[in-house]
Amino acid sequence: MSQAIAAQQDWATMTDEELAAYREDENRRRAAPQAQAITGVPDPGAAIEWQELALPGRRLPVRVYRPVSLGHGDLPLVLHVHGGGFVGTAVQSDWVNSHLAARLPALVVSVEHRLLAPDTALAAAVDDGWDALEHVVRHAHELGIDPARVAVFGESCGGLITALTAIRARAAGLEVRAQVLVNPAVDVTATMLDHPSITEHAVSPTLTLPQLRLMQRLAVPAGSDPRTLSPLYADDLSGLAPALVVVPTHDPLADHGRRYAERLREAGTSVRLTEYPGAGHAFLSMPGVVGQVAEAARAEVTEFLRM
Repeated sequence: MSQAIAAQQDWATMTDEELAAYREDENRRRAAPQAQAITGVPDPGAAIEWQELALPGRRLPVRVYRPVSLGHGDLPLVLHVHGGGFVGTAVQSDWVNSHLAARLPALVVSVEHRLLAPDTALAAAVDDGWDALEHVVRHAHELGIDPARVAVFGESCGGLITALTAIRARAAGLEVRAQVLVNPAVDVTATMLDHPSITEHAVSPTLTLPQLRLMQRLAVPAGSDPRTLSPLYADDLSGLAPALVVVPTHDPLADHGRRYAERLREAGTSVRLTEYPGAGHAFLSMPGVVGQVAEAARAEVTEFLRM
């Protein structure tokens, strides 16, 4: 998305001020109505609105998608986390989330998490994902949600946040029925860039090696343990919610998803790994560009999340 602008950036030498300006400009573009030519037209069967969650010490924006035709009984919940890392907004995922809300049907809550910055490490975004899930489930009755039908869904860096949220849910005894990880990043340790797909697709149109280096630099402050923020290296992946891992084959992060699926399988957690040949990173957020493949993935995600 906005590849021409991204290509002009010198990610290695970008100052803090330049990063902030780039993020503001790019997120404005992604949220503009004109962006729907790339990000897709939302399903009219879902009402979309911004809300805020009152969390300890902060208020967290979330984008809420609710089916227009509610039917009877409480709705299942899908907690979604958008991708981007140091850039991105829930609005870029309106297409997939509105379709999920209308067609499952479900209440979809997309977390406008804190973005990576020199003064905001990955741990903050990870806390946003978990705190949002815990808050929404705790207020399930007020929101018309069935707390026994909860799923989590994330893309790219949001996939990392989602994977860690599923792990924290298990530890807290909060039942999650399904987790969907689309082109996830799952490793921010020193081995993050060592996977073969990183080299093979280092100059892909929608994600480049310099961008990944910037993400890695911002994600974990010096002196912190990156393994605690890398689902790939979690000590125990058993007993987690069944997972769908979606891997576009022309993605620098393809091997992140493949390896995580292997680790889940080795731990005895049910996992389905689906690869989309020829698709690039973030393809699910660009149905206007890669319509058929994005629609196929959306259909698979929808069926997997039926609860």
